[in-house]
Amino acid sequence: MAGTNRILDAKLVRATPHGSAGVRPLDAIDFLKAEHQRVERLFRRFPLARTPAERESLGEKICELLAVHMRIEEEIFYPAFLQATGDVEMHHEAEVEHDGAKILIAQIRESSADDAHYAAKIKVLATMIRHHVQEEEKRDGMFAEARSAGMDLLALGEQLKARRDQLKRRLLPRRALAVPART
Repeated sequence: MAGTNRILDAKLVRATPHGSAGVRPLDAIDFLKAEHQRVERLFRRFPLARTPAERESLGEKICELLAVHMRIEEEIFYPAFLQATGDVEMHHEAEVEHDGAKILIAQIRESSADDAHYAAKIKVLATMIRHHVQEEEKRDGMFAEARSAGMDLLALGEQLKARRDQLKRRLLPRRALAVPART
């Protein structure tokens, strides 16, 4: 997954104006949208998984990606959005949507693909997240309002990426130490 992050991040780094050789930092909104696309690809792959082990692996990747994504939004983007826009209602709605997703993520992580409700929980989580993404990305949503408010989206993009990478590095030791189940 780390390789996927580097590939997608590289696509987000754009050449500076007039074709110069330099690059500019990531825009926070483009960065968050790329993260939305990552999780959407995993949601689409989930129904195609053939074995419980594949489903469980995808479920864990989905939960991990969402946990990190929600954390960086809550720590960095949402406070900056609230400060720049003063839109308490939109801010609070986004936080409540995250709270609902966190409950379902915890249930998924506590279960296994052998659980009769595992796939249903992933499907409901996908529905919740798709709604949340639609709310953030719509024409008059949080991202549009952030752009209109003149937020420093380039600096925020760099902060989001750095924090995401830091959180993912913390997760790697747990995964490296995990012993695969024998069948």
